[in-house]
Amino acid sequence: MKLIVGLGNPGKPYDKTKHNIGFEVIDALADRWNAPLLQTKFKGVFSKTVINGQKVILLKPLTYMNLSGESIRPLMDYFQIEPEDVVVIYDDLDLPTGALRLRQKGSAGGHNGIKSTIAHLGTQEFNRIRIGISRPPRGMKVPDYVLSRFSDEEWGIMKETVEKSADACERWLEKPFLEVMNEFNGS
Repeated sequence: MKLIVGLGNPGKPYDKTKHNIGFEVIDALADRWNAPLLQTKFKGVFSKTVINGQKVILLKPLTYMNLSGESIRPLMDYFQIEPEDVVVIYDDLDLPTGALRLRQKGSAGGHNGIKSTIAHLGTQEFNRIRIGISRPPRGMKVPDYVLSRFSDEEWGIMKETVEKSADACERWLEKPFLEVMNEFNGS
């Protein structure tokens, strides 16, 4: 069984904000696969589906970003999912808007949702899809920036990136994550 997690913050005030781009990818996959997130448990909303014979869970933690691991770990334990069968999708300030970077492991890089995930999983070795949101303009504080919405121009770029991220998740159901990294990191 595979687990695909999108990080974000719950509630209308956070819809379509930069910090919620992980939620956008989960919503895109749920639409693509006709797998609405109707189940509420493990401090999150999720759906279970089967794609090309592969059991998959889509998860949006509802713990707020900084406590994401509190949702991910209990779900993994319940369904007996190993860290190598998890991909976490989240925003990254250090990548240009719309850029994708896939990794199999690494530090949190200052991202509090990933810090929480690492702390609760007890390992840095899980798959990630990082989506670039760029750095805030000079003088703007990071929390204000990540909780702001994309401009129309940025959203045009991000819609395409959300679809590419969803494509990468689908490809991961067919081949090892390392191969998916090689394919999508160069695009």
